[in-house]
Amino acid sequence: MTVEMDLAAGGTGGKKGSRASKLSRCTIEQNVLDTMVYREIISQVDVLAAVDDSKDGAVDLETVLLDRYRVPKDALGSALSDFYQCPYLPYDERTVIDADLLKTLNLDYLRKNLWLPIARRGSLIDVLTSDPHDLDKGWDVRRTFPGMTIRYAVGLRRDIEQFLDLARGQGTSGSIGAILGELINEVHLEPAIDPVSGGIDENDSAIVRLTNQVIAEADRLGASDIHIEPYADRKDVAVRLRVDGACSTFMKIPAAYRRAVVSRIKVMANLDIAERRKPQDGKIRYRLAKDREIEVRVATLPTSGQDEDVVLRLLTAKQPMPLDAMEFAPATLQAIQAIAEKPHGIILCVGPTGSGKTTTLHAILKHINTDERKIWTAEDPVEITQDGLRQVQVHPKIGLTFATAMRAFLRADPDVIMIGEMRDKETADIAIEASLTGHLVLSTIHTNSAVETVIRLLDLGCDSFNFADAMLGVLAQRLCKRICIQCKEAYHPSQQEYDELAKGYGAQDWPTVGIEYTADWSLYRGQGCKACNRTGFKGRIPLHELLRGSEEMKRLIQSKTRTADMLSLAMEEGMSTLVQDGIQKVLRGETTYQQVKVVAMK
Repeated sequence: MTVEMDLAAGGTGGKKGSRASKLSRCTIEQNVLDTMVYREIISQVDVLAAVDDSKDGAVDLETVLLDRYRVPKDALGSALSDFYQCPYLPYDERTVIDADLLKTLNLDYLRKNLWLPIARRGSLIDVLTSDPHDLDKGWDVRRTFPGMTIRYAVGLRRDIEQFLDLARGQGTSGSIGAILGELINEVHLEPAIDPVSGGIDENDSAIVRLTNQVIAEADRLGASDIHIEPYADRKDVAVRLRVDGACSTFMKIPAAYRRAVVSRIKVMANLDIAERRKPQDGKIRYRLAKDREIEVRVATLPTSGQDEDVVLRLLTAKQPMPLDAMEFAPATLQAIQAIAEKPHGIILCVGPTGSGKTTTLHAILKHINTDERKIWTAEDPVEITQDGLRQVQVHPKIGLTFATAMRAFLRADPDVIMIGEMRDKETADIAIEASLTGHLVLSTIHTNSAVETVIRLLDLGCDSFNFADAMLGVLAQRLCKRICIQCKEAYHPSQQEYDELAKGYGAQDWPTVGIEYTADWSLYRGQGCKACNRTGFKGRIPLHELLRGSEEMKRLIQSKTRTADMLSLAMEEGMSTLVQDGIQKVLRGETTYQQVKVVAMK
């Protein structure tokens, strides 16, 4: 038994078009739908109803399944992939389509016939099509790319149409796709091109435009970092973006231009383009629009094969967030507001790089930023600005370090001092002394947890009595992936998942949560959609733990007690650990326990 699935809606016109239209109706074996029924994606009753709904031809079966019966795109794509024995390629706005492959093709023709060349690797061309078994399409592809090896991927009609819209947008002269097309053309037109230098320098128009567009696209996609990774064996240069804390490949650049791209970034950052043997770092002030500028921190590192990797961190000028928008637990928020109002003492925000420490400190400063307080900050770099703060950019190369800035601040009548990072004993000692002489001091330090921060400072050689007297609170923080709100769904977890949550929270504390395993208990997950690039996650949510400087805690710090004893006391006094705060947010449907474990488990 077969089911007629018109996944290639629309004909091509004329006699050939009529024949192609008939052949392009994808006659898919019943096992495609049976697979979805077996996987409990759709019921058998709904399958028969969907087929009936599509018989009149007004709406194709793909649209009926996706829109009326809410079949996930990935599920339908997976079934098609199994049937055609080729990969399913969903739409991804980050895909850079090889513009050179489209030069002889009409996009309207491709839209009618539902196929599209995506990329070329030597003599291999990747082609996306709605029906890899369609003979007419196969002949058209082979005539367009004679002598080339064709590798097919199957796609849904709506995805192919979105790819074609993307290709149309990338066809403009300033787009990444068009620029890559120019570079690829040069490689093919000049086969004798030097594989190392590429026969092109950093001032070439295409290289300049490509570098600018990569930065602009990374900013548009919300990336925090750009990684440019050349390879010595003539493989294409990989460009990866870090979005929401995770890296993914954004595009490939022909290997012949790896030196030119790296040199162009060095020129923009005022680095030595002749020096390839040692790391360098610099900054770029990049103007995205007339009224918008970002700062890009650049770090180059020599790698094997006499190449250099480049990492660019995008620092967009941001406004400070209010404290009540930082998603603290109510008790934690109350405690932070209370200690922030203290006239003197030290507040530390701790965690790994990129965990939102500076954002949190600026939120605290925003809370206490009034006309009555004089606030100085020393930062590297100044990422967030707000009126009322006097902000200093440190320059270690000229001797303006955090410690130097701190000494200067103490002569400048401060009420509040914020130090971007306590990197050494000198800075830590000055910060502690300042907090003991009538100033409120805020700073960050790279440690794993609130309690470990105390041990780290004592190990640095800081006086335990002074630090105990000064400490108001230590806030540990992580950023965890947030479930996409567009595709979030409830599900009934297994007993094993429940037990894992209870164990992670702590057997002695789990009863306070007040949740038992029942048939109607639900957790949440993301199905994956266009908005979240089919990952099920979009954006990030912070996890916190706050260690308060109670009298008993100060006594333990002064006696340099073991970490376990400090942690035990902190939890007795009401501190929720990072994992516990994460599990509370899992139960509220904001993230998943798997993501909490990734960032908060030791």
